[in-house]
Amino acid sequence: MRWIIRLVLALVVLAGLMLGGLFLLPADKVAALVQDQVRGATGRELTMSGRLTPSLWPEIGVATGPVTLSNAEWSDAGPMLAAEGLSVGLDVKALIGGEIVIREIVAQSPRIVLERAPDGRANWDFPPRAAAPATAGPGGAGKAARGFTLDAGRITDGTFIYHDRAAGTRTELAGVDATLALPQQDGPARIDLAAVLNGQTLAATARIARVEEFIGGAVSGLVLDATLGNARAGFDGRAGLAPLSAEGALDADLADLRAIFAALGKPAPAGIGRQLGLKGRMTYSPDGTIRLREGVLRQDGNVLSGSADLALSGKPRLTGQFTAGALDLSALTGGSGGGSGSGTGGKGEGGWSTAPIDLSGLGALDAEVTLAAQSVNLGATRLGPTRIAATLTDRRLVLDLREVQAHGGRITGNLVLNGRGGNSVGGDLTVAGIAMQPLLRDLADYDRLIGQGDLQLKFLGSGGSMAAIMQGLSGSGTMRLGKGELRGLDIAGMIRTLDLGYVGPGAKTIFDGITASFTIDKGVLRNDDLALAAPLVTATGAGKVGIGARTLDYRLLSRALAGSEGDKGLRVPLLITGTWANPRFRLDLESIARERLELDDQKKAAEEKARAAAKKAEADAKERAARELGLRADEGERLEDAARRKLEDEAKKGLRKLLGGN
Repeated sequence: MRWIIRLVLALVVLAGLMLGGLFLLPADKVAALVQDQVRGATGRELTMSGRLTPSLWPEIGVATGPVTLSNAEWSDAGPMLAAEGLSVGLDVKALIGGEIVIREIVAQSPRIVLERAPDGRANWDFPPRAAAPATAGPGGAGKAARGFTLDAGRITDGTFIYHDRAAGTRTELAGVDATLALPQQDGPARIDLAAVLNGQTLAATARIARVEEFIGGAVSGLVLDATLGNARAGFDGRAGLAPLSAEGALDADLADLRAIFAALGKPAPAGIGRQLGLKGRMTYSPDGTIRLREGVLRQDGNVLSGSADLALSGKPRLTGQFTAGALDLSALTGGSGGGSGSGTGGKGEGGWSTAPIDLSGLGALDAEVTLAAQSVNLGATRLGPTRIAATLTDRRLVLDLREVQAHGGRITGNLVLNGRGGNSVGGDLTVAGIAMQPLLRDLADYDRLIGQGDLQLKFLGSGGSMAAIMQGLSGSGTMRLGKGELRGLDIAGMIRTLDLGYVGPGAKTIFDGITASFTIDKGVLRNDDLALAAPLVTATGAGKVGIGARTLDYRLLSRALAGSEGDKGLRVPLLITGTWANPRFRLDLESIARERLELDDQKKAAEEKARAAAKKAEADAKERAARELGLRADEGERLEDAARRKLEDEAKKGLRKLLGGN
């Protein structure tokens, strides 16, 4: 029992000696050591204000008042670091041996400013580390200061500000809790960080293979893992700070787009998808260019493979080449809807969407990208094998349709989306051998025309919504169709009966070909040369089609061909009015009546002309006969009587000669 009491007394005495020694610590010497090590590592001055006091908890060491770390000479943003205080933890074993070795530094509520100057300089580019000054040890002999090491560096409730003056951007992280482990100056380091960015939780872990080389500007191994909300990104490769560069494998899962765009201070764009992922070999070069090779981009069920370069110096510019299998872009285009559009803006008078069209995103960057896909689902229509080149310059997007197969045909030409000073859309398209029914059904909810044809179309429209664009559309074009049918109208039956019963569901006109040209002005298509050839009839047409209002005002003039039933000389005018969805058909009876009267008058005139011609022909024949016979009619005598008289005279003369008389 006695030895236990002695052991307890010995421990109490030892604790008392240690405690007394702690309060006799040379605080100024600890502060000077911290300043020397920070100066040696960064080339910056660390200023400690207030009284330095020893501390027992949570670790033996020294606590300070407010501290600041000087910024780069060119910066006018104040200190690079300003904290309410520092807690410096010491190595107890080294302290007992008379040496001060820092094991931990905790910064309380620091404000850390990271800056990039307009000329590219960064305030974290520290000058080469100076040789550490000699310090006096317990024996009075000079000793070289230890290299800067840190078992744990901690930041609690901090604020990080990143200000890129070249790009004009400023990003702030709040509620930062971070730790730095640097057990050996020329060895590996680990950084763990948790923060809040615009209300979104951010966490990151970085492992640096050789931190001294990394800070000094050399390239070192780097493994980085970061999460933002439910989104995650990982990098495994090499990186350097002076100049900033990186090369390695990138694997990102950007599923939580809401959190990502909220962190950027912007709303998430609609239709971009619920799951985004990116893998590939990534390189960041000092000229500010990110290069992706062997890249695989996933957007929900879409997979694109290829390579791309993104230049960040000045306005971002993207160049790339991608290939894909089946692409489903219906969410980006508003889904299906027969050209009426979608959105919360409702529909205009003609049924087109009045939802605002926002093309401001075209100004985010310039781009030149090519895409080859096996198929593309645009919601309103579906495309087969597709090859396009997209060029985006100052909010003007040009889509060069090198080959687009759709509805059995081929589309080439270009489409333009222009967001400069207002929205506009235009195109110059050549369509060959396309099936008209599915095309018109997908684009305009019109399915009455069946057949394959060729189309040339130039158009231009502007406005803040699909309705405004369609109401102001202008352009021109030509159309040529081969054999097909027109549903809802039996022209041959209507000619035979003059009965509108041949109009409506179940009625159809089979044709051999249709040709037409047209112009478009202020949303109204005008045509005056439509020609339809069918087995039993021919037809011509002229009129207006309201594209913006989706209305019809058209006159079709049909004529039955020889060999068909009905009045072969009668032309039947058909008036087509109403809307695309509910067209109305009406026979122009007044025109038919006028034409019948005209035909009767023409028939009478022809008969009279024929009778006059016959009478004249008869008279001419008699006159020729008289001349040939030498007949001369007395006044008032008919030619027939003159001929009879002459015949009688000739007979008398013959008889006298026969009888020998006079």
